[in-house]
Amino acid sequence: MTPKEVLAHIRQREVTTVDFRFMDFPGVWQHFSIPADALTEETFEEGIAFDGSSVVGWRAINEADLLVVPQPETALVDPFTAQPTLTMICNIHDPITHQDYTRDPRNIARKAVSYMRSLGVADRFMLAPELEFFIFDDVRYAQNQHEAFYHVDSVEGAWNRGRAEQPNLGYKPVSGLGYFPCPPTDSLVNLRTEMSQRLAECGIKTAAHFHEVATGGQCEIDLDSQDLVESADQVMMARYIIRNVARNSGKTATFMPKPLYGDNGSGMHTHLTLWKNDEPLLAGTGYGTLSDLGLYAIGGLLKHAPALCAFANPTTNSYKRLIEGFEAPTKLSYSRRNRAAIVRIPVSGASPRSRRIEYRCPDSAANPYLLFSAMLMAVVDGIQNKIRPGDPLDKDIYDLKPEELARVPTTPRTLTASLEALRADHDFLLRGDVFTPDIIDTWIWYKISNEIEALRVRPHPYEFALYYDI
Repeated sequence: MTPKEVLAHIRQREVTTVDFRFMDFPGVWQHFSIPADALTEETFEEGIAFDGSSVVGWRAINEADLLVVPQPETALVDPFTAQPTLTMICNIHDPITHQDYTRDPRNIARKAVSYMRSLGVADRFMLAPELEFFIFDDVRYAQNQHEAFYHVDSVEGAWNRGRAEQPNLGYKPVSGLGYFPCPPTDSLVNLRTEMSQRLAECGIKTAAHFHEVATGGQCEIDLDSQDLVESADQVMMARYIIRNVARNSGKTATFMPKPLYGDNGSGMHTHLTLWKNDEPLLAGTGYGTLSDLGLYAIGGLLKHAPALCAFANPTTNSYKRLIEGFEAPTKLSYSRRNRAAIVRIPVSGASPRSRRIEYRCPDSAANPYLLFSAMLMAVVDGIQNKIRPGDPLDKDIYDLKPEELARVPTTPRTLTASLEALRADHDFLLRGDVFTPDIIDTWIWYKISNEIEALRVRPHPYEFALYYDI
């Protein structure tokens, strides 16, 4: 919609409130609201001032002011508010220069697309993320000076088979065997269907939804392919919808990568395609029926894979998912079918338009604007410099001899290692001023100070089991 059409839509739907959404630096949606009659056409040009120093990773207190500038094409009526509320996603501007604020993740994504187009590499970079998440019935956690614990519960939990549920009706997925069971074992099908319907009402198309491998209510909803910025917008709206549908049903949804020990974690496998003049660029006669350009794109992803993990797997918990087993993508290689490789070329139809590359490493804790932008910059680097991806990993890794397996590099084992890789390898992100040295430095500083060090200095509950009687 245009600004005029947004205002007309507000009158037509008798909207009382306008809600502005924007992305903070780590990757959490923020918002504030104004009365609907306070929105004017000028708002779309001039924006509305807010305190940027209170947003994580942004302004210092002595230069706090920033502007939110609503984007009319993102307008939709919120399906969860009690009063009719129209939401819009916003870009962030500097109030003095009225230029895009460099630390706004959405602005970084827009710059990445512009950079790709300026090079003539492609005119569309499209992504289709697969959102995996857990739905629990109860969650409790605390971290204080004298205690640290978490407890999650799910009526689907394999650990609940013997629980007195008055009555306990059984049909609980076995750990590691939760993939594709029919109801009643899949007790969440109606909830996922409602989530998909709400997504459709908000203009977000889904390709499929189903129960995932883990016990304890692990689900997946796959989104249709969209251009980079729109895809990141839809990931954020999808998370919002999934969480609120779950909550309205008396449950809780989490995109935490590894909430359950000893079972599969949640990823965000992302399928990517490149287009120019509406022609697909990935299809060809090479390995996996890819073009040379497609293989170069994989080469770029693999070359920069450790650094990309700083955005694809941005939490300490992410690396509890990236371990051997549980179908985790830990091998820095590519394959048509081996799901241990971080890049897969899915078996698809004969049409060149269906050819795609699946980047399996990311998880849903990622800031999608930063992740998708970093992926694009790695792909562009691979294409520009004709980076060959090496030999594919088509063997079952469990059949490889130890010395052969040792030659296949793996993903970083910790967030610290990923950030060190990013510190050493980020020049490809700086091209076209898409990312800036300030963004890289701030990301590394924030993650070390607020997550790595915060975890390092606190006793872990398992340490009591290991050392209390030492």
